Amino acid sequence: MTQLKLSLQLFSMRELGPLDHQLRAAASAGFHFVEPLENHLLDKGALADGLRRYGLEAPTAHVSLESLQVKPQELIHACDECGIETLFAPHPSRTFHGQGELAWRKLGVDLAAVAELLGAKGIGFGYHNKSAGLTAKPGARCGIDVLFDAARGSRLLWQADIGWIHNAGASPSEWLRRYQGLLASAHVKDRAPEGANVDQDGWSDVGAGVLIWPSLWREAIRYGARTLVVEHDNPKDPADFAKRSFEYLSRFLVP
Repeated sequence: MTQLKLSLQLFSMRELGPLDHQLRAAASAGFHFVEPLENHLLDKGALADGLRRYGLEAPTAHVSLESLQVKPQELIHACDECGIETLFAPHPSRTFHGQGELAWRKLGVDLAAVAELLGAKGIGFGYHNKSAGLTAKPGARCGIDVLFDAARGSRLLWQADIGWIHNAGASPSEWLRRYQGLLASAHVKDRAPEGANVDQDGWSDVGAGVLIWPSLWREAIRYGARTLVVEHDNPKDPADFAKRSFEYLSRFLVP
């Protein structure tokens, strides 16, 4: 079985300033893996040096679909230099026009084309959901169902953001099970009780919120996730968030 990797999304560390500070905080919290962003890959030398300096690895990274369509070779070279095995494109909220089936189908086709291009270079590629497309009006299909149907037969993978599935009012367990054949990774986030942590956009340290992580962790792994990526969209204290979340989740890594 492929090694299970507990990783930290560097988006959560952005308020710490330079990349070196972010990587140092990740390592100090106990993480051995991190998930960089596109801007980190664009300075691949600094990223590779920082990973080596702190004994970290970056098995996955987040890159926009648009950039992968425009400058794939630059990003492929960054993956090669930094040891990145799989890229995930977050849902393109700013450029996604319309919520109808045609828009979701086009997105699926575009993602599938990138998955084939990267797959030919030995790099995995997947879609990272936000809250859009997870619920549907009566008689309609969920957007993500349309997307994955349009990409059927391609190498496209899925990185499930369990926090955003919960925020959409959908069942994380149901979605993980539905696309277990595509699931390769999951974002581990937690939601504060209603009305709490307003200054953190309602998010919390993992294990301190309302999501039932012992069962969700098991389900994510059972259905195919091999990289579990810890994230908080707006932590008050990024370093403390990383430390507390790692302490909570590390118990699940015990065989």
